[in-house]
Order: sequence, then C-alpha cells, then structure tokens
Amino acid sequence: MSEHHHKETFVTKYIFSQDHKMISKQFLITGMFMGVIGVFMSMLFRLQIAWPEKSFSIIEAFLGTHQTDGVMSPDIYLAIVTIHGTIMVFFVLTAGLSGTFSNLLIPLQIGARDMASGFLNMISYWLFFISSIIMLVSLFVEAGPASAGWTIYPPLSALPQAIPGSGLGMTLWLTSMAIFIASSLIGSLNYIVTVFNLRTKGMKMTRLPLTMWAFFVTAIIGVVSFPVLLSAALLLIMDRSFGTSFFLSDIFISGEVLHYQGGSPVLFEHLFWFLGHPEVYIVILPAMGIVSEIIAVNSRKPIFGYRAMIGSILAIAFLSTIVWGHHMFISGMNPFLGSVFTFTTLLIAIPSAVKAFNWITTLWKGNLQMNTGMLFSIGFVSTFVTGGLTGLVLGDSALDINVHDTYFVVAHFHLVMGVSAIFGMFAGVYHWFPKMYGRMMNKVLGYWHFWLTITAAYGVFFPMHFIGLAGLPRRYYTNTNFPMFDDVADVNVVITLFAILGGLAQLIFLANFFISIYRGKKATQNPWKANTLEWTTPIEAIHGNWPGKIPEVHRWPYDYSKVDENGEYTHGEDFVLQTTPLKDGEDPS
Repeated sequence: MSEHHHKETFVTKYIFSQDHKMISKQFLITGMFMGVIGVFMSMLFRLQIAWPEKSFSIIEAFLGTHQTDGVMSPDIYLAIVTIHGTIMVFFVLTAGLSGTFSNLLIPLQIGARDMASGFLNMISYWLFFISSIIMLVSLFVEAGPASAGWTIYPPLSALPQAIPGSGLGMTLWLTSMAIFIASSLIGSLNYIVTVFNLRTKGMKMTRLPLTMWAFFVTAIIGVVSFPVLLSAALLLIMDRSFGTSFFLSDIFISGEVLHYQGGSPVLFEHLFWFLGHPEVYIVILPAMGIVSEIIAVNSRKPIFGYRAMIGSILAIAFLSTIVWGHHMFISGMNPFLGSVFTFTTLLIAIPSAVKAFNWITTLWKGNLQMNTGMLFSIGFVSTFVTGGLTGLVLGDSALDINVHDTYFVVAHFHLVMGVSAIFGMFAGVYHWFPKMYGRMMNKVLGYWHFWLTITAAYGVFFPMHFIGLAGLPRRYYTNTNFPMFDDVADVNVVITLFAILGGLAQLIFLANFFISIYRGKKATQNPWKANTLEWTTPIEAIHGNWPGKIPEVHRWPYDYSKVDENGEYTHGEDFVLQTTPLKDGEDPS
C-alpha cells in the first residue's frame, strides 16, 4: 500500500481515521484531557488533607451537593481518590504510553506502511474513547461515582447498598473498565502481529530499537493479564446483579444477615492483582523503551548492553506475572507462600537494576545533548531508582506489614510507576513531537516544565515516605481524630503546596504543546540526528509513511559516534541511519 491519493474529508481524516499516526494523536490528546481531570482531582483532595477543617469555594463550586460549605464529605473524598487512581493508571498512563507511542512508532520504526489492521486500530481507539466517557459520566450520577478505591475490593464494590459509591457509579465503573479492556486487547494483538509480520527487509529482531522490544513485550503482557481482570469484573457484576456469591460470604448490613455464602473477597484480590501488578509494567516498560532510545540519541553513544537490555525486558515481563501476591501479604496468606512471593519480588530488582546501570553507563562520558526530552529521560532514571529502592521494603513480607496501607506505599508506587511513567511519556512527546506535527516545541518552556515538575514530584512524594513510616494511613479524608498524627499535619501542608506547584507546572506543558502545533518552529526531517527509520519519512506526514519504496535496513539502530582506525567518523557524521549500506569490511552490528 503506497500513499493514498484520494481526497480525505474531515470525518475520514480526523474522526474515523485508520492511519496509525492520527490514531496515536487521538490517544495522546484524549489521555491528556483525562490527565487534566485526574490531576485536578488530586488538587481537590490534597486541599482536604492539608486543611481538613477549612472551607474552600473551589470544592463547593465543583462538588456541589457532595459537600457541606466547601468541606469535603468522607464519601466523596473516597470517590475522588478512586476515580483519580483509575484515570491516571488506565486512562492516562496506558493511553499516553502504549496507545500513543505504540501506534506512532511501531510501523515507523519497523518499516511498515501501517498497522496490520487499520480498522481494528480505529476500533481500539473508539472503545477507549467510549470507556473514557462512561468513566466521566459516572462522576455525575446522583449517589456519586465508584468509591471502593481504584482496586475496587469487595464487599464495597459487590454490594450496591454498601455505601453511596457502591450503586450506579460502581456499575458504570465496571462497564467502563470492561470496554477499556476490550480496547487494550484489540490494540495489543494488533501491535504483536505488526511487529512479527510487517518488518521491512533487513529488520531482524536483533536490529529492532529498544522501543520496539518494549512495546512488543508490553503487548504480550497485556494479552496474558487483562482477560483476568475482565473475568473479575464480570464475576463482580454477577455478584452485584444476579445474586451469586463469588466474592461474598457472611455479610451483615445494619444488623441484617444477607444470604451470600461461600465466596471470598481474597479470590477477587488474586484476580485483580494478577492484572494489577503486570499493569505496573504495562505502564513502565514502554517508558523504559522510550528512555533507552532518547538517552542513546542524546548521548551520541550506542546504548550500552543492547542484548542485556532485551534480556532484562523479557525477564521483567516473565517475573511481573508471578509477583502479584506481594500486594496481599496481610490478607491471611500462608507465611510460606508469602516467602515465595518475597523471593520473586526481590528477584525482579535484578533486571530492573540491569536497565538502570545500562542507562547510567550510556550517559557516562557521552556527548550529552541536554534538550527537554533528555532531561525528562534522566529524570525518569532518577525517580525509577528512588522509587525502586523503597520497593525492597514493600517486597519483604515481614517489613511490608509495618507500612501496608500507609503513605509509604503511596510514595513508592507514585514515584516508581506514576512519576517515572509520566516522565517517560513527557520525554517521548518532546522527542517525537516533530514527527507527529512537523514542528518543534519551545525549549525554554520545556526547561521550565521539567524543573518545576521534578521539584514538585520529589517535594510531594519524598516526605510521604516519612509520614508513612510514622504510620499515617492512606485514604483517610482527615486525621484530626488521631492525636498521634498531629505532628505530621504540617508535612501534609508542605506536600499539598508542592502538589499544587506540580499541577500548575503542567499548564506550561499544555500551552507549549498546543501552541507549538500551530506556531512552533518548523522541524527538519531529522532534528535530533537519530538513526531509526521514522526519521527517513517526509516531514509532511502521509498515509503509508514513505512515498515510494519502503527502505531496507542494513544495521542496528545505535551506530552513534562510530569511528574507523584513524579516529574519523566512519560515514562522515556521528550518526549512521539504519538504511545506510555497510562499507567494505564494516562490522554489520
């Protein structure tokens, strides 16, 4: 399939497009919109935590009947925390990384005209869009949105009469997630088939950029684990609506004995976390691939340990499916089984460390180009290592008991998954923006965005470790009834001020992004002097990617600063495109 010459209408180009590049933009902008809502929710509940007795007009303006005189009620506080977590994990990080960059880069970097199925790709986006709308609609139902936490543990999620957020809001949550899972499965299968079958001539698996390995393996994890969450959601719907008791047993409400027998909420935990922990890597692996690519390009060096990096991706993918029990150490688990999950959890630190050391070694003595994408990539390495170290505490069953369900857990997973993944997403947006829109983002605004964001990220989540060690529980809308936590009240105020700073910093990014689409400096074909195939396509994007014959690949994607025996660049510059034929006697790499 070559470039399409028929005239496209607005509807076929921007709405029902089957072009992977347009679909990637749709995923990105939808994810950004959901991100604004998710971050705004965090601002609201941080105000409540920092100043629980004070009235805020902004809370009254946005929450209406769900509060009294600008003070948040416990029910709506838990509901906002629930929807914030759901939106950020599924609708921002999954869409912003896999949805956006898998769609944008897989055909471009493997030398394909498009995805294996453009139609299924389009369906994947629209299912994602519909699930997003349903999740947002759940915010406006009378009894309030789902409020059982983003993990939706029974019985709060299984009994419509349990709390206000267990009613229609929870039903909409489950419906939204079922549609989201269908979208993810269709997308993942498309990515896998495309990488397997549509690579251009010469593009062996060992010549794929690390981005491709990351997206490919992420898709495999999604196909393995997402159906398990779908089964949990369907069984939960049956418990809610059809009188079954998969997850319920011996339930009392207001003195009334309900008829449920034989079920177990722990079964739901198993099903949820069998997806829930691989989901961490569905989010973080694409960011790892993006960061590997950007660090190599901007260090002007080959990525250190290419095959070790591939091995670590595969090891992380395998181990991520056998560690889910570390979320359940205090669920009554057999201590021996706890020790098994402790072992597999600590084992996953090895491939993660391989990646961290390889990134640092790639940076070492490189000719660093400190553009915005590079800054966010280095920031990713920093937050990933910082957050990963606290994972050693939570991964040990004996230590985890002391900090389970405290702010220590919140700090850990926000740093290692939330902030790190978002940094990877920002790095990717800044790096591939010229390929998406043919223009450059403003570098000065990018610098402001990075430094304010990383300052706010550490200002929010570093102190959380200490209030967590002090025992402060998460998901409580106020701690004023617990005098033992009075000493950490001021820390919560500091955290909230940094959170507000971080939220405001994203306005710089949004302004930079949307203004640059129309008024940014026009990009050259290869602004970063990178080697991979996407930079051989025309600046003006066309459906089909290359106007003529698809290019042939002759080398791996990391031939940077390659010199001959005289110390001269082998091909006259410090980068060699994958499409450049080998010289006589040149190592094919």
